[in-house]
Amino acid sequence: MSLTRSDLEAQRIQQMVRQANLGLKVLTDEELQASIASVLSQHPNQTEIWIFAYGSLIWNPIIQHSDRRIGTIYGWHRRYCLRTPGGRGTPEHPGLTLALDRGGSCQGVIYQLDAPDQLAELLLLWRREMVVGSYIPRWVKVFSGTSLATEERFAIAFTINPQHPLYVPKLSLTETAETIATAAGALGSCKDYLLQTIAGLAECGIRDRGLLKLRDAVLKVSEKD
Repeated sequence: MSLTRSDLEAQRIQQMVRQANLGLKVLTDEELQASIASVLSQHPNQTEIWIFAYGSLIWNPIIQHSDRRIGTIYGWHRRYCLRTPGGRGTPEHPGLTLALDRGGSCQGVIYQLDAPDQLAELLLLWRREMVVGSYIPRWVKVFSGTSLATEERFAIAFTINPQHPLYVPKLSLTETAETIATAAGALGSCKDYLLQTIAGLAECGIRDRGLLKLRDAVLKVSEKD
């Protein structure tokens, strides 16, 4: 199944995590709103709020937005480094999902939130990404446009929380591929998540060589099974 807006409005992800008894603290709406306020305060003169998407937000954004553009950030790269014992995995067989980890660069999509509904949209986004605090939301500088007319703007990106127990910094390609090829949960399989991300990037004209290499490794594992 695909995550929907009604899922976020009903806080179904939070319910799912609590019912799974994963031993992880689920952030309350009050804690999420405090996190949002903290992030927004870091750019008090920010009149436009943009969100940087690098994974499922590309092909299933859910949030209402008024503009969408392709952009690149530096100092962060897209990587499978976050365990998911729910959603696209189980406590017995955790899956893996994408995060932004330190180093390199990442090409993705930025969304401009609708001005009248920014706070409401941000709360839904935080309910989706900050369920157990495995990400650190921060402002990143995004470069978009062409080399002849480059635009710079700041956007909120969800980067990995290196102190979180679900962070896995050192996984080989083989370990990553085997996990993605075999893990699945209430929101679907890790393999589908990977393929949908690659397809979403391709629709934007983005080719991620690392993900394509991983896809080939995942398909080899699947063929063996």
